[in-house]
Amino acid sequence: MLVLFGAFLVLACVLGGFLLSHGQMLALWQPYELLIIGGGAVGAFLSANPAKVVKAALRDALGLLKGPKYHKQDYVDLLSMLYDLFSLIRKEGLLGVEAHIEDPQSSSLFSAYPRLMREHHLIEFTTDCLRLIVGGSMNPHELEQLLEVELETHHHEAMAPAIAVTKMADALPGFGIVAAVLGIVTTMSQLDGDTTRIGMHIAGALVGTFLGILLCYGFVGPLGAAMENRVQEDGRAFECVKVALLANLRGYNPKVAVEFARKSLSAHTRPGFQDLEDHLKAPRAKAAA
Repeated sequence: MLVLFGAFLVLACVLGGFLLSHGQMLALWQPYELLIIGGGAVGAFLSANPAKVVKAALRDALGLLKGPKYHKQDYVDLLSMLYDLFSLIRKEGLLGVEAHIEDPQSSSLFSAYPRLMREHHLIEFTTDCLRLIVGGSMNPHELEQLLEVELETHHHEAMAPAIAVTKMADALPGFGIVAAVLGIVTTMSQLDGDTTRIGMHIAGALVGTFLGILLCYGFVGPLGAAMENRVQEDGRAFECVKVALLANLRGYNPKVAVEFARKSLSAHTRPGFQDLEDHLKAPRAKAAA
């Protein structure tokens, strides 16, 4: 909701300051200028990006209204799932998890975390990495290089919509200048007319420049930045899985491997050590009972 609140605050302060300085609100109502700027920017956005990026940009922009994809409890579940996987490997060997990673939808281990099962990309990333470990006999250094390449590719694809929106924001001042120039052209063709109408045309041309800059720095630019921040934040889940898998492959016991992964999370989403410890013990306490 901070996105909506920030946009409202920008609009309230800009228009409020204009009104308090004795400006006339109707002077800012220039629908044709807005058509030139908004239509031109959207047209350039559609021309510059493939359909999948356009759809992803709309999806990610609307996704900002829903809040972060992963909350602290989701990371608790993710760390617990990794702990269960590593414990099974430690108990039964790598072949013990083969059935689980081949068909995670029917796996009792993965199905214990229904919220994570809806994150198909994260589950697929986890199972693919485990499949490499089981069947590839990879050492930690080789796996780390491979995971870095995969995460970089994933990050690049996830950032594409945010970058596209940011580029559209950068184009808005230019289209504002286009609208202003067209307004001046209209004004120059009516120099022999009434001075009041000439003044209105000049004001409309200046509003075009104003709208282009306002839309760029007040709305579309911050939207692109918010989308970039969301991608960075959501990518921590994949980084968490990578750290845990590498730690496990290096021979650390499940609790230590999971602790490495917990340390890779940002402070505001990282579960506390004791909270995670209690969560890991709870199912076993119930089973013992």
